Amino acid sequence: MAVNPQLFQNGMPVPFTNELFVLAREAVDFEVDKIPEAPGGKVYTKGTIYLSNVRMVFVAYKPVGPFVAFDLPLLYIHGEKFNQPIFFCNNISGKVDPVIPEDANRALFSTHTFKIIFKEGGCGTFVPLFFNLIRSVRQYSQMSVSAADAAHRADPLQAGQPPVDEMMRCAFVDPNDPTRIFLQQPKPESQLRRRTYHSQAT
Repeated sequence: MAVNPQLFQNGMPVPFTNELFVLAREAVDFEVDKIPEAPGGKVYTKGTIYLSNVRMVFVAYKPVGPFVAFDLPLLYIHGEKFNQPIFFCNNISGKVDPVIPEDANRALFSTHTFKIIFKEGGCGTFVPLFFNLIRSVRQYSQMSVSAADAAHRADPLQAGQPPVDEMMRCAFVDPNDPTRIFLQQPKPESQLRRRTYHSQAT
């Protein structure tokens, strides 16, 4: 997780090298805790969530104090669950570990709890693609991490490349789900690519 990742002026996240965006889903409610600058440490707001082969990025429609966006590396998500409550909206809940700067004390960072709430339209396209990507990222990560590397925290950008093209060809598109699938990669200032979660220049 990283608060306020770099965004283009149109709100699209600045991609990493070799990152492929799969979809964008607008009008979702997003809840996350342990945000130091937020009132009570919790943010609840509405916006767009982007899903790629590396991460999810939530971008708020309106800033909540200094909070504008939230980056959730797929490799750092755990305890994810699709919930279908009787008296509330379908949602995905889970936990995400923080992306810790190289020179920071790990003890100062704690795991966040998040929730993505689908209040407007279905989620039959988003949910299967999200869970397929999580599963693929974990499989590729396990294959690529050696015993010597196991003691170190896996880099979310080096978790391997899940077969996104194949997933897109096989994806079921729910007509009640307003998710936008990227058949071609968006190209706003496409020459700008990030290489690491660290040393962000803004």
